[in-house]
Amino acid sequence: MSVKVGVVGASGFAGIEIVRLVLRHPRFELVAATSSELSGRSLSSAYPALDGWTDLSFVPHDDESIDKCDVVFLAVPHTAALASAPSLVERGCAVIDLSADFRLNDPQVYEAWYKVPHTRPDLLEKRAFGLPELFRSDLEALAGVRATGAGVLVGCAGCYPTATSLAAAPALRAGLGAGGIVVVDAISGVSGAGRKATDKTHFCFAHEGAAAYGVGNHRHIPEIEQILGIEGRLVFTPHLAPYSRGLLSTVTFEAGPGPIDQEALEAIYSDFYEGSRFVRFLGGSVQPSTASVTGTNAAQVSAVHDPRTNTIIATCAIDNIGKGAAGQAVQCANIVCGFPETAGLELVSTPV
Repeated sequence: MSVKVGVVGASGFAGIEIVRLVLRHPRFELVAATSSELSGRSLSSAYPALDGWTDLSFVPHDDESIDKCDVVFLAVPHTAALASAPSLVERGCAVIDLSADFRLNDPQVYEAWYKVPHTRPDLLEKRAFGLPELFRSDLEALAGVRATGAGVLVGCAGCYPTATSLAAAPALRAGLGAGGIVVVDAISGVSGAGRKATDKTHFCFAHEGAAAYGVGNHRHIPEIEQILGIEGRLVFTPHLAPYSRGLLSTVTFEAGPGPIDQEALEAIYSDFYEGSRFVRFLGGSVQPSTASVTGTNAAQVSAVHDPRTNTIIATCAIDNIGKGAAGQAVQCANIVCGFPETAGLELVSTPV
């Protein structure tokens, strides 16, 4: 029996990628794809790659077809999920939210960074955080709740927090880097800025250039600190690079307090990601590449100990639309629905 799925905000890059993944999923059936901008237009006319895969057209966000869905993905701007998620959960739906509205544990932290009130702290307390490799037990607990017929909510991790946390978590959870500053330099493709062109993302401005942005005040700072348990210790600098998809995060921190070497560091990471279906640890001699994960939900991770400075340099490459958004959302939905977490998700990128 298929699980009926709706995608709210399906015309954006993350939304249409969810559509693509759902269309090839063995258990999901796409019954609704909403867009206020493209309502009435067929999905395949807006995105010709979907020609032959679906006859659906975009519908308004309040279309009655959403009420037929068992699982709803919210690929909407921040604050919009606060308005739409509660009613969906209350009627027994599994809601997978890609916005920031239900990521931060403390509603006051959310209000400080997003400058709007958090109107549903009660729902926030019941949600699971959507980064399966680091918070799997919470997602599995939601699967038990959903099995009773109750609605559930997942607040999926952002793209920068995903890559950064996958890179650094094994070392930090092993007690390395305790107490020191954690420096993150991360680079994302232009698709991370969304579908609508701006004076920074228009081809003529983004092509043949790279630039830092959000220096010292990017909204992903509190999310990364929350995931890694490094409140007040993060220096995060994101960069925009002139390619479509892909995100590379480099995390640097002191190795102490105890002694560590490359062999021991690699053992920590190998043990941490043993059995992971999506994260591949490359050791220290091979570095991750965004080209090697394009179009997938995979992540490549490397970790190097620099004995000269006694620092650890951990790197992670993901597809910002895949593992950084749509792929991770489908992975979370699979776990909550009790399906194999790889269902409908690609593990191998194009070699060339």
